[in-house]
Amino acid sequence: MLIDLHPAPADMARLVREGMAQRPRQLPAWLLYDAEGSRLFEAICEQPEYGLTRTETALLEARAPELAAALGEGVLVEFGAGNARKVGPLLEALHPPAYIALDISADHLQQSCVALQARHPAVPVLGICCDYSQLHQLPHHPLLNGQRRLGFYPGSSLGNFTPAEAKALLQQMGQLLGAGARLLIGIDQPKAVAQLEAAYNDAAGVSAAFARNLLVRLNRDLAGSFDPDAFAYTARWQPEHTRIAMALVSRQAQTVQLAGETWNFAAGEPLITEYSVKYDPEAFLALAASAGWRGAGRWSDPAGDLSLHLLVTADS
Repeated sequence: MLIDLHPAPADMARLVREGMAQRPRQLPAWLLYDAEGSRLFEAICEQPEYGLTRTETALLEARAPELAAALGEGVLVEFGAGNARKVGPLLEALHPPAYIALDISADHLQQSCVALQARHPAVPVLGICCDYSQLHQLPHHPLLNGQRRLGFYPGSSLGNFTPAEAKALLQQMGQLLGAGARLLIGIDQPKAVAQLEAAYNDAAGVSAAFARNLLVRLNRDLAGSFDPDAFAYTARWQPEHTRIAMALVSRQAQTVQLAGETWNFAAGEPLITEYSVKYDPEAFLALAASAGWRGAGRWSDPAGDLSLHLLVTADS
């Protein structure tokens, strides 16, 4: 079953106009994930340079019984579920009364939920298509009513938000999950610059295609006139912000139509498609504490590249 709370076209147009007015220009990262964008992101995760998915999946598979014991009982709510493959080991170890998948791509989410339900027939599955960063409450549904909620947020997707936005999102997750909430969250950590930049600019060009697909979507959904080939893709480490900045950079001065308005790009002007902030464990726990969570456990891969943190609220 799927509940569709995808932002309306008018809301998309407003968010795009606001993002285009910023300097540097930046659009919401969830716009990258239409059906083609979701497909391309899955392909990115298979590239040899992008080790995050393999590392996190291996960690979840190896430590699932411990993670399940630490999480306890409750409905499992996954933020940004994508293809919902990482949650499998947790479902097998937890046996939750229900699994709720939140994601922005309706078609992709529907396919993922059907496949997941077939693999785990004993666990009721519900998909909610939404921008979870703007969701103020989960919809009323029998699978959610009266049940303790456990959050799952893999993929280090918190890094797509600025620290201020990440704090607000963590606070919002606490509100969505409610009393006694627990949150298992994956956090990618700083590492060698060359390794980080390669992960977001693979040799096969899949990351570049993923970014340019944003312009294809804007042309289709918001009457844009972008020429994707008129923009170069870059992924650069910004040490002052401990983040990778991914951008489409205008190859020349140009004018585009978008969302009913005209926008001018200077040669070399970037359009930020997304950030990926990296947190060491201490910095992340400080951020979580500022949002009302405290650390209750941490699991890491042998190389120390990525951490799974268990966060609990004061009433847990």
